[in-house]
Amino acid sequence: MNTNPADNGEFGQRPATPTPGPIVPKTASEALRPEAGTPPPKRSRASRSQFVVFMNFVISSVMLMVLAAGVALYFGKQEFNEPGPSANGDTFLVKPNTGVQEIADQLERRGLISDARIFRLGVRAFGNDSALKAGEYEIKPQASMHDIMELLKSGKSVMYSLTIPEGLTVEQALQRIAEQDALTGDMPSTTPPEGSLATDTLRFTRGATRQQMVDKLLADQKKLVDEVWQRRAPDLPIANVEDFVTLASIVEKETGKGDERSRVAAVFLNRLAKGMRLQSDPTIIYGLFGGKGKPIDRPIYQSDIQKPTPYNTYLINGLPPTPIANPGRAALEAVANPSKTSDLYFVADGSGGHVFASTLDEHNENVARYRALLKKQAQDAAKAGATNTGADTPAGAIVDDAGPTAAQ
Repeated sequence: MNTNPADNGEFGQRPATPTPGPIVPKTASEALRPEAGTPPPKRSRASRSQFVVFMNFVISSVMLMVLAAGVALYFGKQEFNEPGPSANGDTFLVKPNTGVQEIADQLERRGLISDARIFRLGVRAFGNDSALKAGEYEIKPQASMHDIMELLKSGKSVMYSLTIPEGLTVEQALQRIAEQDALTGDMPSTTPPEGSLATDTLRFTRGATRQQMVDKLLADQKKLVDEVWQRRAPDLPIANVEDFVTLASIVEKETGKGDERSRVAAVFLNRLAKGMRLQSDPTIIYGLFGGKGKPIDRPIYQSDIQKPTPYNTYLINGLPPTPIANPGRAALEAVANPSKTSDLYFVADGSGGHVFASTLDEHNENVARYRALLKKQAQDAAKAGATNTGADTPAGAIVDDAGPTAAQ
């Protein structure tokens, strides 16, 4: 056993240290120079691969794109929902088969939205690409793109009205249709028969055609006439539906008072049954002026009553050859189911209505009262400075007089 404490590896002894080499002296500048640090570890072969570099680029690009898309979506959504640029609002027409892109461009050009692209993307984001409907829309002031999208999706277009009052002739009704600038297209090439158009108010959107309006009025009138004709009283002295409409048109022109129509109809029906002439002033007017109608300031003169026309029921027997206007439902109903009365005459009462009589003597008294009223009105007008210098005098009491004093 080795008991030498100096031996290498002896328990309790320090191992021998290597003998230091010679000390190399350094210059002052070398002593002050910093020593190099620990070098970084070498990159692995995998990290230097082109595929890894490419994938890092792709991932970074995708993250940037997602971030940019999120920012764009946020601000785009804000602009889609914020108030629009139009301070006053306006109407906007979407024609049939117009795409979202064209709608968006038109809205931007009109100053109703701020950005056509945002509107287009917003509509598509809501799945409304094919949901926007044709029509004319009322865009409210500062309406947002979202509001406009919902409005165009709803189809709640601006509605226009076309009114054909009772008693207009076909020519006058067609003139109204032609002058309605919200309608499109030409007027019918042929004029419908007199009395064949419904008296009604039609609602339509801009772009509807004039032919559609005429077709609608024709169809509605035919349906109405057939319906009322089927419910007529069984003992009417009328041969067919054409005569039915003709007499209804005369009743329509004779009175505008609802409570008188059935009684006026009864007078004419009673006269037809007895073979008496109708002697209706509106038939004189139609015979003289046709579908254009009498000028407002043109009275009926005594000489007009004796002018022979196919429509002058003072000179012809029975009904005129066609209606003289478009009758409404009330006039048709009055002729189909007239009052049960023996009246044969009526004359104006000076207050917009008429007084009726079943005998000529009673009628003459009514006419005398009406003439006295007209005379007083003329005297009052003369006092006010009114004069009548016409060579031909107005018919006076004979106006609105079913059966003048000379009637047999």
